[in-house]
Amino acid sequence: MYNEYYGLIRAPFEMSPDPSFLYLGEAHREGLATLVYAVNSGKGFVMLTGEVGTGKTTLLHALLGQLDSTTNSAFIFNPRLDPLGFFRMLFDELGVGEACDSKAEYLLALNHYLIEKLAANERVLLIVDEAQNLSTEMLEEIRLLSNLETPTSKLIQIMLVGQPELQVLIDQPELRQLRQRIALRHHLRPFDQGEVAEYVQDRLGKAGYTGRGIFKKKAIKELYAITEGTPRLINNICDGALLLGYARQETSLGPDVIREVAHDLGLLAKDEFEGNESGTGGGRSPKKRSRRRMFRFRR
Repeated sequence: MYNEYYGLIRAPFEMSPDPSFLYLGEAHREGLATLVYAVNSGKGFVMLTGEVGTGKTTLLHALLGQLDSTTNSAFIFNPRLDPLGFFRMLFDELGVGEACDSKAEYLLALNHYLIEKLAANERVLLIVDEAQNLSTEMLEEIRLLSNLETPTSKLIQIMLVGQPELQVLIDQPELRQLRQRIALRHHLRPFDQGEVAEYVQDRLGKAGYTGRGIFKKKAIKELYAITEGTPRLINNICDGALLLGYARQETSLGPDVIREVAHDLGLLAKDEFEGNESGTGGGRSPKKRSRRRMFRFRR
């Protein structure tokens, strides 16, 4: 809707984890390097954690894009499954074969598949996203998969990805065997203020923007203060800000637009928003206030 107005060839702040928009802050570079190293060196169990919206899934897609054809990967994003459901999804992702009637049959078929891949000098990687939602029973089932090995190498590498609650889950006494098998861990922190500015400019550039800057420096500062550097929230607010700027025919967006969109998204309390309004000399003109009521933004 606002692309042509701002000289964009595509929407810069879509929510989908598009690898072409990948921006690597320091923590994200370290995280990707850790994941690539873990896969290439056959580390067995790896764990990636991060708060909601910090870019874990985007990082996983970047990892998968870097793996060569000798790595067979299974990406399980719905871990709320019983053991048979989990194995059915795993087999479907790997293209192993027909569904089995029991867990024992699944394990036999999986072991045969893994040995074949080892003989062909290929890796097998299992990624479990949203792993903080796994039951203790399923975590133990996944741990037992790591017993599929030869005297010299693991037959399957397993990556657990989730919110910080995953660490709390792993720390339970009954999961100490799993905890001891995790060879590498990385926690993905949000962007700092400098990275927020680079992230916004990077996405605008990849969307075709060639101007001097849509968002003013104070807008970026406000954006960081509200989002605390969380990419998903940055995308939501920037998308709404561009829409609001288009509605007002503004080519340069300041902190007031950021606050207004954040308030509409429920990210800024009413008293904080109104306090900022009164602190900037009486707020906006009636015309702009009436336009604001015409544009509401989704959470």
